[in-house]
Amino acid sequence: MGLLEGKTALITGAARGIGKAIALKYAAEGCNIAFTDLQVNEETEKEIAALGIKAKSYASNAADFAQTEEVVKAVKEEFGSIDILVNNAGITKDGLMLRMTEQQWDAVIAVNLKSAFNFIHACVPVMMRQRGGSIINMASVVGVHGNAGQANYAASKAGLIALAKSIAQEMGPKGIRANAIAPGFIETAMTAALPEDVRNEWKQKIPLRRGGQVEDIANVATFLASDLSSYVSGQVIQVDGGMNM
Repeated sequence: MGLLEGKTALITGAARGIGKAIALKYAAEGCNIAFTDLQVNEETEKEIAALGIKAKSYASNAADFAQTEEVVKAVKEEFGSIDILVNNAGITKDGLMLRMTEQQWDAVIAVNLKSAFNFIHACVPVMMRQRGGSIINMASVVGVHGNAGQANYAASKAGLIALAKSIAQEMGPKGIRANAIAPGFIETAMTAALPEDVRNEWKQKIPLRRGGQVEDIANVATFLASDLSSYVSGQVIQVDGGMNM
């Protein structure tokens, strides 16, 4: 029996990167997977389904409220339940504040923060009828500590933390938990594109002297989705190798 046997997770932005790693880890623990991205991704769907569970990819702009309502309705009809929601969809449009455009600000807030509101708003009624569920917002250490050149991204991630805490307070009596994960320097395609000297400088700031792997995030997400964390709610877990203490 896996830790998530028989449950269904809805994960946004899970066609690649951290979201995909979470989907694969959940599937290995017996969880059925519904996941979204801007386009249907049959390749990732097949990869997840190969682990012996039910998986389905949905095309959705997570920042669109109406589209979110339709996707959640379709997932509920297809899978019968939504036990876990992972708000992972996110983008970056970095720039110093005085050079940042309104479009850069609005796009990041919409995709990173409004999308989480959209999916929580649509999924909470389903979870209430089931008398329980786990909501996980994918934040960032910059949402805790800020970062020059990322005011929009940091603000969106700080918002995800406050959103998780607020939902934990509102929905706790209904058996619904909400938490946030704040990754640090994680080895992804995005960080791989950074110059080597920049990457090495980052690693020197990390007590464990290495970047994190997407599996490190997936492991914590599995804990928060499972009954192992049944008394954990409203928390922010920094997964950063000790970079920020």
